[in-house]
Amino acid sequence: MMPKLDGWSVLRQIRQESKVPIIMLTARGEEQDELFGFELGVDEYISKPFSPKILVARVEAILKRTMGDKKEVKDIGGIEINKEGRTVKVDGKPIELSLREYELLTYLVENENIALSRDKILNNVWNYDYYGDSRTIDSHVKKIRHKLGKKGKYIKTIRGIGYKFEIK
Repeated sequence: MMPKLDGWSVLRQIRQESKVPIIMLTARGEEQDELFGFELGVDEYISKPFSPKILVARVEAILKRTMGDKKEVKDIGGIEINKEGRTVKVDGKPIELSLREYELLTYLVENENIALSRDKILNNVWNYDYYGDSRTIDSHVKKIRHKLGKKGKYIKTIRGIGYKFEIK
């Protein structure tokens, strides 16, 4: 239960302003509560207790549905990432990346101009179940930079934090 406003009021206020996807996490698990949530415009209604893995899957499904109109091929600074084919080309020439290298490069590009901590990168690329050293990112970035050649300079090291993909 939330302080001051309840979830229904918050949902109404958000829907007056925006069509942003909303997942309602609630202790109210009755059928009538769930139906009321959908009437007010919630996209997903999840009652506690819930599985974190199921929550992540539902978030990903909603994002795919709402963000589905994004181009599957992104060309940024001469680096072409084809998400559908999971391929990368630099100045039109294909380069070989491991699965982690591909996912790391894609994550950095999707978060262009944002300084990303090593922990945030680990959580989003290696997922929360990774228990190794966060310095593994450094070795992957080194390999990616080498494979990108001159374009490797787009991956900036942010001292004491992590990395940022930036084209100047």
